[in-house]
Amino acid sequence: MMTSAPMPRHVAIVMDGNGRWAARRHMPRSFGHEQGVEALVRTVRACVVRGIPYLTVFAFSSENWKRPEEEVSGLMNLVLVAVSRYVRRLAEEGVRICIVGDRSRVSEKVRASWQEAEDATRHNSRLVLSVAFNYGGRWDMVQACRRLIEEGVSPEQVDEATVARYMALHHAPDPDLFIRTGGELRISNFLLWQAAYSELYFTDCLWPDFDEAELDRALAAYAARERRFGDVRPAVEPAPQAA
Repeated sequence: MMTSAPMPRHVAIVMDGNGRWAARRHMPRSFGHEQGVEALVRTVRACVVRGIPYLTVFAFSSENWKRPEEEVSGLMNLVLVAVSRYVRRLAEEGVRICIVGDRSRVSEKVRASWQEAEDATRHNSRLVLSVAFNYGGRWDMVQACRRLIEEGVSPEQVDEATVARYMALHHAPDPDLFIRTGGELRISNFLLWQAAYSELYFTDCLWPDFDEAELDRALAAYAARERRFGDVRPAVEPAPQAA
């Protein structure tokens, strides 16, 4: 485990490859998604051990509704199972859960489970786990603009800091490290605003196989980079931001 290298405050992950992982084992895609939840719990705990205070994961995109109805239904049921199985344990480990995304399209039962998870972990601060569900970066920008207009913010008041306060991930600093598993080399409409200066890391590892060793490889790659944010000199890492 890495201990002395610079650590990102915020890691964002596109958890890709569940279906392919299952197909290679001649199993249904649902089995891959179940194993993906196990990988997520491992990753949360690994981030806690490494002192990473923010983790954001892409669980279900705005475009995933295009998938077969059976798979979408299975994913919704998996949400309920995951909440009942893991939330209490994660709460005891100091993890705070936040759901980010458009809640209007999911069932009342799923919304209630999200609320349960958020309420049970609201006062925790060891690690903030943001789960992006029915989320898209473009949706995020549109909803922020709509809220600005609804609240009567004048054009003269609109700047980057103001817009950021209306984004779905306003409770967390921008991600320092953006990881995508599964071998694809794109960000797929995830955190378009927030990832403007994130360090990108792509791996062929399919998400259910992601473990501490894979996380450490990504952290080592991050530690080896110089972050300049448009300057010619390496940037001084900003002070931690409270949730």
